[in-house]
Amino acid sequence: MPQSEAGRIRLFYDFFGEDNIANTAETRLLGPFVVGGQGNAETDAGVPTIAGVVSGAGRITTTDEADHCTMVGTNTGFSASLMGPIVLEARVQLDNLDTKEVFFGLSDLDPNTLNLQGALIHGASTTITLTASDLCGFLLSAELTDDEDWHMVYNGGSTTGETDSTAIDADDDAVAGEWQVLRLEVDVDGTARWYIDGVLKQTKAGAVSTTTVMGVCLGVEAKGNAIENLDVDYLLVNANRDWTV
Repeated sequence: MPQSEAGRIRLFYDFFGEDNIANTAETRLLGPFVVGGQGNAETDAGVPTIAGVVSGAGRITTTDEADHCTMVGTNTGFSASLMGPIVLEARVQLDNLDTKEVFFGLSDLDPNTLNLQGALIHGASTTITLTASDLCGFLLSAELTDDEDWHMVYNGGSTTGETDSTAIDADDDAVAGEWQVLRLEVDVDGTARWYIDGVLKQTKAGAVSTTTVMGVCLGVEAKGNAIENLDVDYLLVNANRDWTV
């Protein structure tokens, strides 16, 4: 196919705009991203702007129902082998570390109905349940023994997905009220690298399928009957354009 100077895809959002809490559309746009997740259309879920935060920030907000998820991301459209290296980066913080599950990364799931425990991934005790056939990213779960730590999860590549949480914890706890930068890089051969605050935490060859098309997800899910939040300063996605289509 003919090529042009538009060979790079860059999606970026700084969360100065707002997805209102009372927005009942099943999936809607927020900058270049979509807001989705099972339960996101309820009137107490959305991504409101946080007033007074310098440089802008949004609050990804769930309903008060267990296993309801609100996420910001994309539809499935990223292939490691055709578009790598793929880079995902987000600056996030949590108001507390209780009764919630957080995922940031790639998966093969449609954002309209995505939820974590039922369809994508779940952590409890020291076990990671890899429900989706293809995923790669960061997981934090209040139901894991190491409940404040980020875990570097993967499934679907040539390397078998790890289900023992102690083997893939980053030893870098989230702290309530403190910002962290999460970064995931995926190469054309399926090798993935996880960074937290600029420090490389894990490199895994064959972590990602080179043929599966995946989408981006930054989401939080309620694990009880309380509204859960995930604050985000920015979300960035970089990839090469596939000129073969």
